Amino acid sequence: MMDMDGVGRLILTAYIVVLTLLCIYGMHRYFLVMTFFRVRKNPPPLKACFRELPRVTVQLPMYNERYVARRVIEQACRIDYPRDRLEIQVLDDSTDESRELVRETVERMQAHGHDVVCLHRENRVGYKAGALEEGARIAKGEFIAIFDADSVPPPKILRETIHHFTDERVGAVQCRWEHLNRESSLLTQAQAILLDGHFLIEHTARNRTGRFMSFNGTAGIWRKTTIADAGGWQHDTVTEDLDLSYRAQLGGWRIVFLPNITAPAELPPEMNAFKAQQHRWTKGGAQTCVKLLPRVLREAPNWRIKLEAIFHLSSCLVYPLMVLLSLLIGPALIIKLIFQDEYTNGQMAFDLVLFLVGTCSALSFYIVSQRALSRSWRDISLYIPALISLGVGIAFNNAVATIEGFCRKAGEFVRTPKFGDDANGPSGGRKRRTAFRFGGAWTGWAELAIAGYLSACLLSLTFFDDWIVRVSAALPFVGLFIFGYAYVGILTLSGRLTAQRACTPNGSRTTADATASTQPQQSA
Repeated sequence: MMDMDGVGRLILTAYIVVLTLLCIYGMHRYFLVMTFFRVRKNPPPLKACFRELPRVTVQLPMYNERYVARRVIEQACRIDYPRDRLEIQVLDDSTDESRELVRETVERMQAHGHDVVCLHRENRVGYKAGALEEGARIAKGEFIAIFDADSVPPPKILRETIHHFTDERVGAVQCRWEHLNRESSLLTQAQAILLDGHFLIEHTARNRTGRFMSFNGTAGIWRKTTIADAGGWQHDTVTEDLDLSYRAQLGGWRIVFLPNITAPAELPPEMNAFKAQQHRWTKGGAQTCVKLLPRVLREAPNWRIKLEAIFHLSSCLVYPLMVLLSLLIGPALIIKLIFQDEYTNGQMAFDLVLFLVGTCSALSFYIVSQRALSRSWRDISLYIPALISLGVGIAFNNAVATIEGFCRKAGEFVRTPKFGDDANGPSGGRKRRTAFRFGGAWTGWAELAIAGYLSACLLSLTFFDDWIVRVSAALPFVGLFIFGYAYVGILTLSGRLTAQRACTPNGSRTTADATASTQPQQSA
């Protein structure tokens, strides 16, 4: 049997390996930030303009979106584009009362002279991807713009983007997301910063250096022939947008990212909704990695694209590594105190460097994105701690999604619920948020268990002499982990408790709410 010394060395070795792997992904973030600084002043060129504007089809995929369906249809009809060249497809797979609301809104817009059609499927094969594919087959437009149900497309968005397609190799144009409810809460502020970093830093760095980037499912336009050439919308992953993006770029098509053109949409204002969204995105990323990374390594035209695709498509692995680090850091610190004579200052410095590289890379990534958007240092310093805590606390939820993505087929597409214009009101917002029920509460309990485990490890350190001096460098990180997991876990369970209290007296929901809660769902 392995003695205690051997067990200690094994734990320390695993701890260093996990830290090193996280450090490698952290260094990649630094690379993206430096690349962003290098290319941020080089916008994609506009080679020419269409003499005659081409026909465009706007697709609005939705499922049981009674709070936002009317708004997005009306807003799509306000897009400033010649009416004889603009078709609007409402891809409505609803099964609740929103189906009638959609029909009434479409008929009203038709009466005002808009070319609006509602396509309702009885067989919802493929969820959102299936709806988009069926709509694309009969779309009148040469180009297809996609806006999710919570979007508020600006009137000028087509006129500001369509001319990039005069380059015949441009297959898609992606705009940057803005956020309707950014100021709603600490949670939405943190989410907004996460997405700002993804769009502004990642997309800009990749797109302007010829590396592959992802379409984000909404607020963008596709050339119809590009979709067909790349194999169409496929539903063997739950991130059909990432999947199609890579297949199109492997086929030689380009995607153009326009960070200065934005389309507002809604952020999940409730922790369970946010976790459901993150779970789907992470699981779909893992599925796309399994599906397409081998093909990218075989067919991509150069090593830069291949290397970036490895980091991009495998980035979901960071979450299992974070969970492993959370489980190893406590025992590792205890072992270092037990074997203090063997644990040199040089080794302690090495650990600290790895920690700082991994942590500060995330800080730099998001701080740079906020400064690029002219956010004040006050706002940045106020919300970055919440962002880091959220990033740590969501790790378990996303680690589960990563494992599922690598091990399972697509599964159902669980939509992110939308709450509409009044979602953040003092009463209406709370009522609307309780109209949706999410997966089991076990992830919340697991997150609290990890927070409790780390707290117990921290308490164990106090039994050693001079412990606060000898492991002081690691204490802020342990505290951050404890707070992050506790924050996410508490909000997860409190959100479910609020939803349970909103049940009808006999313990069940209304028919419409029960339908929205339990059926596989489509909108992004």
